[in-house]
Amino acid sequence: MNTRNIFERELAGEVITLGDAEYPKIAALITQAQRVIAELNTGYRSPAEVRALFSRLTGTAVDESFWLLPPFYSDFGKNTRVGKNVFINHACEFMDRGGITIGDDVLIGPKVNLVTINHPLDPAARRSTYCAPIVIEKRAWLGAGVSVMPGVNIGENAVVAANAVVTKDVPANTVVGGIPARFIKHIDEVRQTREEG
Repeated sequence: MNTRNIFERELAGEVITLGDAEYPKIAALITQAQRVIAELNTGYRSPAEVRALFSRLTGTAVDESFWLLPPFYSDFGKNTRVGKNVFINHACEFMDRGGITIGDDVLIGPKVNLVTINHPLDPAARRSTYCAPIVIEKRAWLGAGVSVMPGVNIGENAVVAANAVVTKDVPANTVVGGIPARFIKHIDEVRQTREEG
């Protein structure tokens, strides 16, 4: 007998169907998140108000150094964790049912999509979902329009070029870009060139 609740099962990557007896618990949190998002995105909000609303969305207080420019979108909210000195530009979408962890000093450009949820390929099961977490390590930078897919880890200091679609882990200290994102260069090469110039 499975003793884990639906949230634990979802974070473990189990396929969740709309017919699951516990699915109404997920639906209730989705509805709650949409109320907070609507409040966040309606009218001007001071940085302190944005932090308070984001904390309410995630259920965890964020550091005073956290800075987000609305509008912001999320399908769930309760599985997002952010470190200190994180900047999130406008019009980003965090689909966080699988868990999103953002380290200190991360920069996230406008219109970035972090997607932790997926659907089975089988058409008969396609309304079901399964999840895998996204981790963005400290000092990473995601350019405008980047999409990060489920289960991806973005390494420390890494840069993801604008409009890239990231389907595999990005090593630390590298620059990646393209669709799907591929290695472009090491950050150390950039530092060395600058120092030599």
